[in-house]
Amino acid sequence: MASMSSITSAVGAVVTDPAGRVLLCQQSQGHRLWVLPGGKIRTGESPVAAAVRDIREETGMEIDIVDLVGIYQLTGDTCGDDLPDVLMHVFRGVPSAGEATVNSPGRIRRLSWHTPDELPEPTTATTRWAVDDASAGRSGVLRVVQRDVEPEIPEAREADGPALHPASTPASI
Repeated sequence: MASMSSITSAVGAVVTDPAGRVLLCQQSQGHRLWVLPGGKIRTGESPVAAAVRDIREETGMEIDIVDLVGIYQLTGDTCGDDLPDVLMHVFRGVPSAGEATVNSPGRIRRLSWHTPDELPEPTTATTRWAVDDASAGRSGVLRVVQRDVEPEIPEAREADGPALHPASTPASI
């Protein structure tokens, strides 16, 4: 287990549409992993404020936080790097305004909605656990999650279904 000085605090949200599909973001860099919308918590920022801000920055959507799905400690050196543990607060959220569009093309390559039982690959371990917990109606979960081994192929497969295209201008903060 990592010492407290080597833990990064982050947030994510399982955002669902009326059909029960989950919004996922495909990262622009590296192995183009599919993740929950979210990011790092800034100094002096609450986890809820960080989730609302990051989702707005990445997707252009406003969301309402419903509750806390869980806190997930991502750990392990299966990627070969000495990465810090990540303590991720994952919330359940619903869209309240705006349409999902790629608002941060430097960080997010594409967004798409997926049924919880058909997530695209490669999806991060934390995302898989959080979507499973949210779909099962769990709240307040505390879970230690081991990092996946990096995918063999750096190019991720395209997800089934239409991608949501980048906005013509980024949203102002």
